[in-house]
Amino acid sequence: MSTPQSLSSLLAAGSENQNSGGSFLVTLLFMGAIGAAMYFLMIRPQRRRLKETQELQRAIGEGDEVITNAGIFGFVNAIDGDIVWLEIAEGTEIRVSRSSLLRRINPAIEPAGGEVAADSTEPDSE
Repeated sequence: MSTPQSLSSLLAAGSENQNSGGSFLVTLLFMGAIGAAMYFLMIRPQRRRLKETQELQRAIGEGDEVITNAGIFGFVNAIDGDIVWLEIAEGTEIRVSRSSLLRRINPAIEPAGGEVAADSTEPDSE
């Protein structure tokens, strides 16, 4: 027969095993939650931005005003596969990669030359 002291030591050992198993499960769930948070807060938005950028680069055509990643404004004169010819000044063209195009300029909102659109509201200086 076992003594009361032996029984209590067995119960204590059993409860230690249960606590360590429970803490492993909690740790596993916590690591899974961190992984899910990283996916939804970092990876998924980055993939969405990449997809939108690729769609924009495919949709750009001749005559569009664009800005490159380097901050160069220009008008698309020709597209030859992955190469885009930009007119950056009168009679000056440069050749850039299609992947370097950052965005298309909307002439209704941002007219060429940096002029303010006529429909924008500016307070009179008088």
